[in-house]
Parts: sequence; C-alpha cells; structure tokens
Amino acid sequence: MSLLQNLPKNVGPMDRNIRLAAAGVLILAGLMTSSVILDILGLIVLATGAISFCPAYKLFKFDTLNK
Repeated sequence: MSLLQNLPKNVGPMDRNIRLAAAGVLILAGLMTSSVILDILGLIVLATGAISFCPAYKLFKFDTLNK
C-alpha cells in the first residue's frame, strides 16, 4: 500500500470525479452486457480515479491537478 501512497498525484478533483462516474458506467454496462472488456476498462478507470494518478498522464507529462 505504501507504493501507491508514494505516487505523485496528477489527476485533479474534477478529473477524478469524472473518472469515478465513468468507471461506474463502464462497470455497470459491462455487467449488463456480460462484457469482460468493459469491466476491466472500468476497473482501470476506477483505480486511476481512486488513487488520483494516471500513468498515461505521466508518460505525456500532462497534469490536471494544478489547473
């Protein structure tokens, strides 16, 4: 767990809320359609929103935390 706490945050509050809502929609759609891909995608989006860190943002040096 300490590894996750040491990650630099790069997802701002509005971005985080959008990710959490989108994750809920994706997971629900995956469960309703029996689509494992939607469920996995939803879990990834949920995780990035929950820890406020997005690896893709770090790769492209993008940050919504300070906006």
